[in-house]
Amino acid sequence: MGGGGKKGQYIYTYSDDEMKKITADLKKNGKKWKEPIQRYKGLGEMDADQLRETTMDPDARTLRRITVSDATSAEAMFELLMGSDVAPRKEFIANAEIDRDHIDA
Repeated sequence: MGGGGKKGQYIYTYSDDEMKKITADLKKNGKKWKEPIQRYKGLGEMDADQLRETTMDPDARTLRRITVSDATSAEAMFELLMGSDVAPRKEFIANAEIDRDHIDA
């Protein structure tokens, strides 16, 4: 989100909770930010400068190692979330079959 008081300064947050904390701090300090706050669903939506500041910067990025032993479950999850069969994905979302303790762990 644009903010922090300087034109062109960006603050990247990882979660809604982090975003709420940052916006509360900005408001408390009399700072303004550009509305609406921009969200990205994937890397393809970012421009080169944003990718450099987030994904490519070793100090800012988060990497997760995927091993060969993870391949079967990773492939099944990828197919569920990104595959052409929509019904299982809808069921997955509707039934909240998400282990929230393991998201982005």
